[in-house]
Amino acid sequence: MNLETKWLEDFVALSNTRSFSASARQRHVTQPAFSRRIRSLEQAVGATLVDRSTTPVSLTPEGQLFLVTARNIVEQLNDSLAHLRGLAMDNEALDIVAAHSLALAFYPPWISRLQKGVGELPTRLVAMNVGDAIHVLREGNCDLMLAYHDPYATMQLDAEIFPSFSIGQVKMIPVSVPDAAGEPRFSFDGDGPIPFLSYTQGAFLGRSVRMLLKNEPGRMRLKTVYETAMAEGLKGMALQGVGLAWIPDFCIRDELANGKLVRAAGSDWDIPLEIRLYRCSLVHKPGVEKLWRRMMKLPSDFLRA
Repeated sequence: MNLETKWLEDFVALSNTRSFSASARQRHVTQPAFSRRIRSLEQAVGATLVDRSTTPVSLTPEGQLFLVTARNIVEQLNDSLAHLRGLAMDNEALDIVAAHSLALAFYPPWISRLQKGVGELPTRLVAMNVGDAIHVLREGNCDLMLAYHDPYATMQLDAEIFPSFSIGQVKMIPVSVPDAAGEPRFSFDGDGPIPFLSYTQGAFLGRSVRMLLKNEPGRMRLKTVYETAMAEGLKGMALQGVGLAWIPDFCIRDELANGKLVRAAGSDWDIPLEIRLYRCSLVHKPGVEKLWRRMMKLPSDFLRA
């Protein structure tokens, strides 16, 4: 039998409230996600535990019997973990998901700055692609999401359900290694093909590059020689002199400063991006609520890295 402890905790919460919506709020997840977890528990034990035909919902005879076991397991596990950790719930770390490039280069200095305004802030950070991050946020499986703002609304995040703070303005810059004269080895000057380091089709930053190039005749000279979903991967290949790439400026500040990379085109080829911190308003976790209230009191220029 493959059981997750959070399913048992969900079931105990439901037995107390007899309401899917109230239990979802108590468990800090969206109601659809909570309902799916109860279904998963029923499938794992091989029995219907909840009678959904009544209002409020009630437990089936099998559910009443299983509730004794679930409560015992949850109580024993919580007692054991509390003893081992010695941690208060108020100090529980916030789970944050972030786009790979933001997790590596943007998050460390930004979170350090933010803590000067809101105080100590324990966090757990997981890097993933934007599509997966949005799914995790919608399912209530993270507290916050750090991502690039999508001006074309393809992320389909309702602003009322998923409020956000603008925390940064950055640019994607076309870069290349320099030649012996310090000029870009690969650029749009001249007539020949340009080796192009590209984001993969599903990558969020790749869509931004494609939107820029859509109406540019120069795009016909770009010949893709390498693809990856991660900006750091393109940066590494650009430093090896493989081709030209568009990379967020915060990822390459040092390389531009020491001349290892140079601009491959003028500022009219830059791509402006906004970075936002998102939450789900349907999830009411005390730590998130507290952070959000504190951030609302800070000046906007303080929030931005």
